Amino acid sequence: MKKYLFPSLRLTLVLLVLLCVIYPLFIMLVGKVAPGSGDGVKVYRNGKVIGYENIAQAFKSDKYFQPRPSAVGYNAAGSGASNAGPTNPDYLKKVNAAIDTFMVHNPGINKSDIPAEIVTASGSGLDPDLSPEGAKIQVKRIARLRNIPENNVIKLVDEHTEKPLLGLFGPAKVNVLKLNVALDELK
Repeated sequence: MKKYLFPSLRLTLVLLVLLCVIYPLFIMLVGKVAPGSGDGVKVYRNGKVIGYENIAQAFKSDKYFQPRPSAVGYNAAGSGASNAGPTNPDYLKKVNAAIDTFMVHNPGINKSDIPAEIVTASGSGLDPDLSPEGAKIQVKRIARLRNIPENNVIKLVDEHTEKPLLGLFGPAKVNVLKLNVALDELK
């Protein structure tokens, strides 16, 4: 029995120290040298924190770019998805309702031109980014409501489009919060 018990206890203690002390300390140190020092990258306007770069938030006015829908109501305390599949009738009703709402707020847009991300939530419900297409489909509404030429709004979207990492990894994306802050500063 001693032949198996002592090596098992030793292995348990080594793994306990490694996984419960050393690894968490290492992750904490990595977080402290990351942008935002592990507390998230804050976005400021007029010296006040208005949000975090990596967490989506709702914008109530049509004068702003709208992010993806959120299954958690943009509550960063707990991320999550609807967990409904594309054949779920309740989910399809939600998507169709989101399409109808988008069409009401963005007249003149064809349903077939709406990117899926505009009417479907991300896996976390907190995705802060849109594709450039997802942002550009909202340009007409924003330009009309703010009395800004569409070309200026398109230029703003292009300026805030982040290219894929090294030109290869990931899609091009636009951070909605940073874009809306720049939109407010445009005038």
